Amino acid sequence: QVQLVESGGGLVQAGASLRLSCAASGRTISNYGIGWFRQAPGKEREFVAVISRSGGTTVYGDAVKGRATISRDNAKNTVYLQMNSLKPEDTAVYYCAAAAAWATSQYSKYYDYWGQGTQVTVSS
Repeated sequence: QVQLVESGGGLVQAGASLRLSCAASGRTISNYGIGWFRQAPGKEREFVAVISRSGGTTVYGDAVKGRATISRDNAKNTVYLQMNSLKPEDTAVYYCAAAAAWATSQYSKYYDYWGQGTQVTVSS
């Protein structure tokens, strides 16, 4: 089993940057594709980005394309999500998740393990 803990969220102004971290324990993260999702109040969970086991493939959601960069450091068992040019509509709880079978899925149902989330709030 994999335990995931997100960190790095906070309250920032529009235009700022944040780097979110997803630290894994229990098993090596290199066996999993790792995705980031977000959920705003009253909205469905939304795909943000995913990175393959080796880090060689990344996919981004349309809402963050060009502003987000996902990366991983398997030696540190950690995945990162760098978010730039933040907008108020980026306000949400951000979750990381691990997928054992699907390397780069955009669909939350294919993820086996989830973290508790970290709040990102962007003020205008």
